[in-house]
Amino acid sequence: MTQNKRAPAGAAVLRGDITSAIRAAVMQELAEVGYGRLSIEGVARRAGVGKTAVYRRWSSKLALVLDVVSDLAVRKMPLPDTGSLRDDLEILLQIINQVLKHRLASQVVPDLLAEAARNPQIAETLQQALRANQRNVADQLLGRAIARGELSPQIDTEAAVDLIIGPLYWRLAISRTRIPQGHLPRLAAVTAAALQSELMSPPPPAPRPPAPPASEAAPRPAAPPATETAPATVVPPVTTPPPGATVTA
Repeated sequence: MTQNKRAPAGAAVLRGDITSAIRAAVMQELAEVGYGRLSIEGVARRAGVGKTAVYRRWSSKLALVLDVVSDLAVRKMPLPDTGSLRDDLEILLQIINQVLKHRLASQVVPDLLAEAARNPQIAETLQQALRANQRNVADQLLGRAIARGELSPQIDTEAAVDLIIGPLYWRLAISRTRIPQGHLPRLAAVTAAALQSELMSPPPPAPRPPAPPASEAAPRPAAPPATETAPATVVPPVTTPPPGATVTA
């Protein structure tokens, strides 16, 4: 039997529908005015709530934007299993294409990237979001391809994810180039071939030099040259004259 949990006495109960409305308003404001001109007043007005409703949940504009971006980042992108690496890649590229071409993403992402160059906290949040998406792709798409035997278990997953996402992200978010008809299937085929090449596996360790045979003893160091000593001085014996003898100089 389940029991209803009650909030602690004095604790404010925040309505979930208001929180969702504020989050959606943040994305709309980011798309229309950008981070620099975004304000709590504008978010509250678009969400149809008072400013106090926003401040009950977030202490500042920065905290609000960082929380909304982080919340979007932790949502895993479902990737269907087609049974083929090439087909999985094509579906993933189609999803990325649709997401980045959406009006909100196409306006919010470039603005946040520009703001990240000036704000380390936004930069760190975006990096965490990108790493979360990379782990999602590596765990699902690459993990299944490895299990099917299409990819080497030693594949460089970080380089593989860069190769999968990088070209399309560059065209849509950076250069804003139109994607021609048939481009995504060709890109998926080229990417699959590149992932399956030997270049994506780490290089083998360098071979060690062979050890010398046990019978060959290590050469002994040469003996130091003998030092030359000066010849010893011969001292003649001293004789004592007999008593009574005359000693002459």
